Amino acid sequence: MDIQQTFDLQDDPLAKQKLLNGVSNIVQCPNCGYSGMLATPIVYHDPKKELLLTYFPPELNIPINEQEKQLGILINKIIERLPKEKRKAYVLQPQSMLTYQTLLEKILEEDGITKEMLEENQKRIHLLQRLITAPENNLPDIIDQEKELIDFPFFSLLSRLLQSAVAQGDKESNKKLTSLQNILFEKTKTGKEIQKTAKETEEVISTLKEAGKDGLTREKLLDIAVNACTETQLSTLVGFTRTGMDYMFFQKLSERIDSTTNTKKKQKLTTLREKLLKLTEEIDKQIQKEFVKTKKLLEDILQTENIEEGTKKNLLKISDLFVQIIKDELSIARKKGDLDRIQKLERVMVVVEKASEPPEEIKFLERLLSSKDESELQKSLSENKEMITPEFIQLLNGIMMQSEKQDQDVEGKKKLKEVYRAALRLSMKANLGK
Repeated sequence: MDIQQTFDLQDDPLAKQKLLNGVSNIVQCPNCGYSGMLATPIVYHDPKKELLLTYFPPELNIPINEQEKQLGILINKIIERLPKEKRKAYVLQPQSMLTYQTLLEKILEEDGITKEMLEENQKRIHLLQRLITAPENNLPDIIDQEKELIDFPFFSLLSRLLQSAVAQGDKESNKKLTSLQNILFEKTKTGKEIQKTAKETEEVISTLKEAGKDGLTREKLLDIAVNACTETQLSTLVGFTRTGMDYMFFQKLSERIDSTTNTKKKQKLTTLREKLLKLTEEIDKQIQKEFVKTKKLLEDILQTENIEEGTKKNLLKISDLFVQIIKDELSIARKKGDLDRIQKLERVMVVVEKASEPPEEIKFLERLLSSKDESELQKSLSENKEMITPEFIQLLNGIMMQSEKQDQDVEGKKKLKEVYRAALRLSMKANLGK
């Protein structure tokens, strides 16, 4: 097992998530199967926030001078990797965290998440667990007692759990959580607000779908905007149809205002125009802000010594907009004949395209599942023996168990079992031959 002692965002953008999610330094007992976190010194570094934190597990019973020596070695490795211009005073003054929990809290605090916020969230988690396990006839009393905690963040937490249950094909949890959510929608103030907003949003989407069946014109869009009854409906409409609310759209709205003789209707349309102008302006600002941010990310990557590494470090920040900007910049560079920029942009694109491809194991599994018969399956397995690793068998087993929980077609499940058995036989045969 690889032990990770330095979590340096300078080299690994995922370092923070690895630490916060508790996925590093996990050991498992081969006999009883118990897994837990290995006690090891940790140094956390975030150069952007000028944050350097250290933690030494007290259970290791190491003298202070030896602790400082071990941590010093780790800190020096981080400093050596830092460009000289970024070696500021903070790297010489690391902050020592007494417990692992305070280490995590400090990291979150730097992101604007205070200890009080964490405690509040923990209360919501405990309440949710209590509601899930309580008999249904006890729910009204618990909801009434804890109504202050059942707020928007609480519903957000419940929604994430529901999404997770759906993704994992956990029908029982999905059913229970959906039932609880419906009860909370009905019995709580926040729930009623969420349901009302969702209903208004759905009404706008439904109206747009109906209007778009034979083409959504500016006239139709204007009629929908005029008939929108609430702020939610109006903001939803603008969010979905911003591109249609162009100069000609507002010209038509102005013409309608000018041709209206009824004072109340004229005022209503004038107010509508003001609201729409404000909403479209807000969206345009958000789009422009995101564009500038994404364009800067691309330019920063192009300035790095190793473009491939620079792209890989920023893969989590790469979006559809980023890809579109690359394409636009490539088009501009080709028109200008800027060969150096073309070459750099293409290097970024190669890394992005490769990262978006499924892993080799998944590609191989897809080939196996598309085998026409048993002989073709055996041929594919025999020609790719190096792919039949314990990890691949474990992956197959996991997918097969997952498929049992889901409403998948019977033929698909059958084919998956065939592939698993054939791969397992080949793996066992290879192990016996060693």
